[in-house]
Amino acid sequence: MSAQNRSHQSFVQQSDRTASSQKSSKSGFGWLWLGLGLTGVAMLSATAGALLAVSLSSTPLMQTKLRPEDRGIFSQDDLAMTNMKMPELTRPVNILVLGTKVLNSDLGRPLKRSGHDPLVNSLDGLSDSMLLVRFEPDSHQLTLLSVPRDTLAWVEGYGDTKINEANALGGPALSARSVSDLLGGVGIDRYVRVNIQGIEKLIDALGGVNVYVPKDMKYIDQTQHLYIDLKEGEQHLNGNEVLQFLRFRHDGLGDIGRIQRQQILMRAFIEQAVNPMTLVRLPNILSAIQEHVDTNLSIEELVALLNFASKTSRENAQMLMLPGDFNSPATPQDPSYWIPDYNRIDALVAEHFGREQAPAQAWMADPYYLRIAIQDSTNQPEAVNALINKLMEAGYRNVYEDRQWTEPLRETRIVAQNGDRDSAVDLRRSLGFGEVRVESTGVLQSDITIQLGRDWLDRQDSYVQSDLW
Repeated sequence: MSAQNRSHQSFVQQSDRTASSQKSSKSGFGWLWLGLGLTGVAMLSATAGALLAVSLSSTPLMQTKLRPEDRGIFSQDDLAMTNMKMPELTRPVNILVLGTKVLNSDLGRPLKRSGHDPLVNSLDGLSDSMLLVRFEPDSHQLTLLSVPRDTLAWVEGYGDTKINEANALGGPALSARSVSDLLGGVGIDRYVRVNIQGIEKLIDALGGVNVYVPKDMKYIDQTQHLYIDLKEGEQHLNGNEVLQFLRFRHDGLGDIGRIQRQQILMRAFIEQAVNPMTLVRLPNILSAIQEHVDTNLSIEELVALLNFASKTSRENAQMLMLPGDFNSPATPQDPSYWIPDYNRIDALVAEHFGREQAPAQAWMADPYYLRIAIQDSTNQPEAVNALINKLMEAGYRNVYEDRQWTEPLRETRIVAQNGDRDSAVDLRRSLGFGEVRVESTGVLQSDITIQLGRDWLDRQDSYVQSDLW
């Protein structure tokens, strides 16, 4: 499907269906490693003996009965094989991960007498989080694409609407079809759906996770009994605190800021929790979380995915966000959308999801045109000015300082905000320092964000010392 066809309808008047979508999408969560952590937990407890009792081709965690026409949306071949070892992937694999948060009122039930609208254990509501994850066994790359839940997309049978409605309207199959159409026909092999209540249990079972909270977070919603109260700084978060971190949206960027925090958490989760030692705890976790997971992955495929994830290095984990921008509602009552940028989507999909496309125009990677934002963590204004001068001398003309990066960094991060790793690597080569990261945690309007660390100050000190001698 071409970019033109995908954008054939723009702003349409939303029905009661959309109004319901806005109401029940107040807060959210979602991310692959926690989603796959849940499914991986449930399946890898199989390594403690269940694999002997369950057929490797079975789908014991599947709660959704797909119609024959819906099953055809997903690939029908096996994704993994076993050769006297742990199962391994046989080819590149695309997995759609959906995170759901369903309130009692979302199911048409009245509020409690106290006015409380509690969470319920359901996988059938709006998808608060939507991720497409690609596993590349040959290159050992893992690529995660976050799709904002307010993305304006074509949902078959319902027209243009927010893409998070697809799960509520047609389950994982309609969600997969909608995401595939949005990305120009990318194939989706399997799905995983995770309920928010399982995330808390998983984090607690794994002993929590260390995360740098970028700012004080405080918010109260008495109706949902949602109480967020986190302090800025390095924190060891338990399950409830992780949900607070992920559900906070009051920072000016709304859902996009939430996606950035998801990526921060996912990277911390990869580095701390996804490792061979996790297997020791898996049998004790299975009974607690399996009711919160729905997937058409087989046991063998689940084992292969977690085996792959446990061996993925930090530099081979890429976290992207669907290119686009906010719309400008005419009135506060009009719906807010994330409007896809189909030209950039096509380029991103060609580079990271293996779909053929004509090469991108050369000017997009020209240093002269690259938008480079600097976020300073050193509290040294003169260091920022020196860096801007160095970049200008190297031919980078569109350079500016943005908001401060609150976490003190030892090593500078060069963030490929829109997935252009090659340009980030070239910039790193020009500077001679820093770590390249492909993720979307930088400045939204930039192509590359430099989160400046103390290594730049050390280099400046060495320059001064050499001048003295």
